[in-house]
Amino acid sequence: MNLLVAYDISTETKQGEKRLRRVAKVCMGYGQRVQHSVFECRLDELRFVELVRALKEIVHPAEDNIRIYRVTDLSRGSVVNLGREVGLDFDEPIIL
Repeated sequence: MNLLVAYDISTETKQGEKRLRRVAKVCMGYGQRVQHSVFECRLDELRFVELVRALKEIVHPAEDNIRIYRVTDLSRGSVVNLGREVGLDFDEPIIL
């Protein structure tokens, strides 16, 4: 499944700054960053459950907000990008 993960973590305290870094680190393990607090992910159901569980352990519900959108298509033809190109095309081979 294709997902878009967006978050707004309160950084008014040191604990909030730490949560922000932890959320970003978790998201990096599941997808690719396309903006400072937005990630595109392609996950199977098990990895999706793992991602949600990991983020639930970090988020402070009274101060933070994490939104995960299921997206039908993240290919280049379906995403309008204004500005510099960011991220990978999940449908293209990745050469390391």
